[in-house]
Amino acid sequence: MKGKEWKPLQIRIGNGLLLVNLLVIILVVIVYLFPLNVLRIVLGLPFVLLFPGYALMGVLHPRKNEMGNVERAALSFGLSLASVILIGLILNYTPWGIRLESFIYSIALFIVILSIVAWLRQRQLVSTERFDITLTLTLPTWGNSIRDRILSVILILAALGALGMIGYNIIKPKVGQKFTEFYILGQDGTVATYPLNLAVGGEGKILVGIVNNEYSTVTYLVEVTINGVENTKVGGITLENMGKWENEITFTPDIAGNNQDVEFILYNDGKVDPTQEPLRLWINVTQ
Repeated sequence: MKGKEWKPLQIRIGNGLLLVNLLVIILVVIVYLFPLNVLRIVLGLPFVLLFPGYALMGVLHPRKNEMGNVERAALSFGLSLASVILIGLILNYTPWGIRLESFIYSIALFIVILSIVAWLRQRQLVSTERFDITLTLTLPTWGNSIRDRILSVILILAALGALGMIGYNIIKPKVGQKFTEFYILGQDGTVATYPLNLAVGGEGKILVGIVNNEYSTVTYLVEVTINGVENTKVGGITLENMGKWENEITFTPDIAGNNQDVEFILYNDGKVDPTQEPLRLWINVTQ
């Protein structure tokens, strides 16, 4: 008596945009709440390399038979790269600048808006003409020849080896170059609003940022000097690896003169960071 014959299982996903937007929301939540989570890396790659172009393809080509799946995937990849670069260029000329949060939120908003437009375009088509994705699950076969069976075993072992290497790299990532990111910006987060002209006793306000990439917990201190004389300092800034601190620091010049040298010096665990040159501003001070 023959066993019951296996029938391929088909799963209809639709246009896939709902799943894409769900993954985008998950990534935004993970980035906001869990900056060191492994899912941040796993979801971040398709978020940058695939999702923006895929949503744009849904707008440009909402019909099912306009192109093959391979062509659609290749165009989605290319359009994603172009879209991400364009978004980065636009952010560079905005008050938010190119930062992790502004970059991710901008791409997420881009994907959501295009997904809505793509959904509206598909609503105007007959259901049989709309682009959709159907996954067909079948039982693996060994093939009829010894050669086919050997190739199947080799492919399975190669896939398991690749998964094992990925898992090992995630669990024990290679330690890269250790460094601390140190920067200064104007009050609105751009370089266009540095306080370059002040009066004696007036307050110069600077946004100072520190990002720890030392692969360990570090306590930082920022010292501000004017013409080599200490003016103010902020300490007790303890950051874990990948931790970020950004806050406003105020300095007050007490001598009039042009081209006065304001230095921002970073201390790493009580010592001047040898990898960081002091950041400088040249200010003019009037009576």
